[in-house]
Amino acid sequence: MDLSIIAILAQDGLTNGAVYVLVALALVLVFAVTRIIFLPQGEFVAFGALTLVAFQNGVLPGTAWLLAVLALLTTALDVRAALLAGRRRVLTRMVLVKLVLPLAVVALAWWAAPRQLPVFLQVVLSLAIVAPLGPMIYRLAYQRLANAKVLILLIVSVGVHFMMVGLGLVFFGPEGSRVTPYVDASLSLGELQFSGQSLMVIAVSLLLILALAFFFSRTFYGKALIATAMNRSGARLMGISTTMAGKLSLFMASFIGALSGILIVPSTAIYYDSGFLIGLKGFVGAILGGLISYPLAALGAVMVGLLESFSSFWASEYKEVIVFTAIIPILLWRSMTTSHGGGDE
Repeated sequence: MDLSIIAILAQDGLTNGAVYVLVALALVLVFAVTRIIFLPQGEFVAFGALTLVAFQNGVLPGTAWLLAVLALLTTALDVRAALLAGRRRVLTRMVLVKLVLPLAVVALAWWAAPRQLPVFLQVVLSLAIVAPLGPMIYRLAYQRLANAKVLILLIVSVGVHFMMVGLGLVFFGPEGSRVTPYVDASLSLGELQFSGQSLMVIAVSLLLILALAFFFSRTFYGKALIATAMNRSGARLMGISTTMAGKLSLFMASFIGALSGILIVPSTAIYYDSGFLIGLKGFVGAILGGLISYPLAALGAVMVGLLESFSSFWASEYKEVIVFTAIIPILLWRSMTTSHGGGDE
C-alpha cells in the first residue's frame, strides 16, 4: 500500500465519517434530551436523499403525502387537547403553524416537482418536507410516553423504524438511486488528488457542527435543550417545556438526517432501507461517547468511517462485520469504567 492509496482510502473514510458524525450527533442529542434511542435516525437519511432524487426525476415524492397526513393527524390531536384545556385562543395560530404551513409546503412541492428547479431549490424543498416529520413523529409516537422507561421508548423506536422502512419501500420502490455530483472540480496536492464532492461533504458537515455549537451556547432554545438534557424535572420547574424540547430535538435530528442523505446521494446509491446501516454506523460512533459526549461521539464516528474505508481495501467482504464488531470492545470498556446504578439510569 503506497501513499496514494492511503490518501484515497483516508479521503473516503473522512467523507463517510463526516456523515456518520452528523448521524451520531443527532442520536446523542435526541437521547440526551428525551432518553429515546432513536433507531429511525437512518431513515431520515434515506428519506432526504430519495426525496431529492424524486424531484430531480420530476416526480412528487411520497414523503410530501406523508407530511400532509401527519400534519392532519397531529393538528387534530393538538386541537382536541387545546379544546379540552380551554385554550381556544391558540387554535388559530396552532392551525396555521401545524396544518396550513405543512400543506403549503406540499402544494409548493406538487407545483415544483415537474418544473426541474435548480438543485439548490430542490435541496431546500426536500429539507422542508423531511425535517418537519421528526416533531410530528414525536407527537404521535413518543409524547404520551415521554416519562416511560428507556426500554419502552426503545421498543417504540423499533416500531417507528419498521414503519418508516415500509413507507420508504412504498414511496420509492426497491431500486437504488443517486444524483449527479454537486461539485465536479477537484483539488490536487502533488500526487494526491481530492474530489470536490468529498471536500464539500466535509466542509458542510463542519459548518453544521459549528452552527450546532453556536446554537447550544448562544441561543435560548439551545440552552433550554441543554437544561432539559441535564435535569428534566429541574427544567420543567424553571418553565421549560419538555414537550417542546422533545419536538425541537427530533426536528433537529430529522433535519440533520435529511441533510446527511442529500450530501451522500451523489457518491453512493441510496435504497429505501440504506438508512438502517448508516444509522447503525452512526450509533457505533455515538456509543463511544456513551450517548452523552458530543466530541467523543464525533471522534468515534470518524473512526468508524476510516475503519470502514480501510477494511473495504483489505477485506471488502467483511467490512460491515469489522465495523460492527468494533462496538464490542467499546461496550466492554464502558461497562468496566461506568458505575452501574438503577436500570433506567
